[in-house]
Amino acid sequence: MNRTQPRGAYPGGTVEPLTQPNPVIIVIFGAAGDLTWRKLVPALYTLFVDGWMPERFAIVGLDLKPMSDEEFRARLRSGVDEFSRCGRPDDDAWRLFASHLSYRSADLGSSEAYRMLAGLLEEQCGRWDLDAFIIHYLATPPALFEVIPPRLAAAGLARDRTGSRIVVEKPFGRDLESARALNRILTAVFDESQIFRIDHYLGKETVQNILAFRFANALFEPIWDRRYIDHVQVTVAEQIGIEHRGAYYERTGALRDMIQNHLVQILCLIAMEPPVSFDADEIRNRMTDVLRAIRPIHPDRVHESAVRGQYGAGWISGERVPAYRAEPGVSPGSTTETFAAIRFFVDNWRWQDIPFYMRTGKRMPARVSEVVIQFRPVPHQSFPATAIRDWQPNRLVLRIQPDEGILLRFQAKRPGLRVNLSPVDMHFFYREAFRAVPPEAYETLLVDVMLGDATLFKRTDQIEAAWSIMTPILEAWEVSSPPDFPNYAAGTWIVEPAEVLIARDGRNWLMPAASPRDRDEEK
Repeated sequence: MNRTQPRGAYPGGTVEPLTQPNPVIIVIFGAAGDLTWRKLVPALYTLFVDGWMPERFAIVGLDLKPMSDEEFRARLRSGVDEFSRCGRPDDDAWRLFASHLSYRSADLGSSEAYRMLAGLLEEQCGRWDLDAFIIHYLATPPALFEVIPPRLAAAGLARDRTGSRIVVEKPFGRDLESARALNRILTAVFDESQIFRIDHYLGKETVQNILAFRFANALFEPIWDRRYIDHVQVTVAEQIGIEHRGAYYERTGALRDMIQNHLVQILCLIAMEPPVSFDADEIRNRMTDVLRAIRPIHPDRVHESAVRGQYGAGWISGERVPAYRAEPGVSPGSTTETFAAIRFFVDNWRWQDIPFYMRTGKRMPARVSEVVIQFRPVPHQSFPATAIRDWQPNRLVLRIQPDEGILLRFQAKRPGLRVNLSPVDMHFFYREAFRAVPPEAYETLLVDVMLGDATLFKRTDQIEAAWSIMTPILEAWEVSSPPDFPNYAAGTWIVEPAEVLIARDGRNWLMPAASPRDRDEEK
């Protein structure tokens, strides 16, 4: 791609020309929805202010809701006011950005909408007197993922294999068969190089930092295997409930919503082999190798490796919160899981028989995402028992959010005349080391789409390999009676089936690592 474009459209931009994308038109299908308001346009505005947008760009919103350009812009400004990383926009900067926004009311299931869109795009490129990259962003309900691509093809909007791209949000299918069907629809219209299946977790600074930590440093790679590591834990906990998304969540659940995409991608970054280069397909090849090496879970033995839960009423931050079944849009007898925990094994030379424990849940005591690498004990304990009463194995914690950073726990002698060992922490936190706010995940991913860098996006074989792991669990849960729901109270870390799952192996779930803010509050 030619990246020698002029500096960004906003004079305050600081980006060097080599990082500039070509002129681009971003078509957002479902532009009246929450994703566009809360995530996409705040991210695009921040990129604009920081100089990452090309000099020539346009953002075209399509949705069924009737709305004028001015109404569309006013709605989006309220989202930028609330969610943009750079805060409430300067009036002049917003006016300049808003001049690139337009909206058309359209039935996305109608062929007429795509003929109208083709005319708009041709008109815009005519005003610029040049061809632009066209990005079709599907910020729609999943039912439209299968509808839009064929209509784009029929209108001639997918003909240019080098000048058009499509971005598809999650959930990408509900199981292996539906994911395969969606892939067939997409690849019948677009080349794989044009398809960007987005998972915002891979855009997080700290998730990307796993690659830097592992492969830019010589310190840990020699011990990053079954000889020195006892097990790995991945925790993604949310304080919030379902936030008025009852209808969506009833069809999804924690396994589909979080583990099938976010947590499994983190597992791949932790377990993958060193890549030969930072080429997009090389990285994705190594991640796919991990997925293919994950030990299949036999349907008759799912209960030994995967458990589920659903929250009841409880207390969070001093406030009483309702049970899942009392949330709007949720069936009073719902069997949808709001918590899931799974034990995986990666069958290869590096990881054979090392368990990877993964858990995710809503209405947990805190919002936290982290990876814990628990190392094996020392082979011989030479210190007397009185010196090691507080002894703990070495532990590496990769904190994804909040208070992003890395913590290493090791043993040290406590001051005094006797030998007494205690665990101490060596830590790095982004906000202390760099004193900068990391970009939002969507900012990173949107730039990558404009530049055509697919490193952080999932490929057809990755999607299908991930679903092939999860589908036996889903099928077993659908035909078996769930536990007595609710089986954990909102505001607690203790979900009994998950405790039993890990206790069978003689281990326990580790409490999330303390952040600087936690330590300040304790003082």
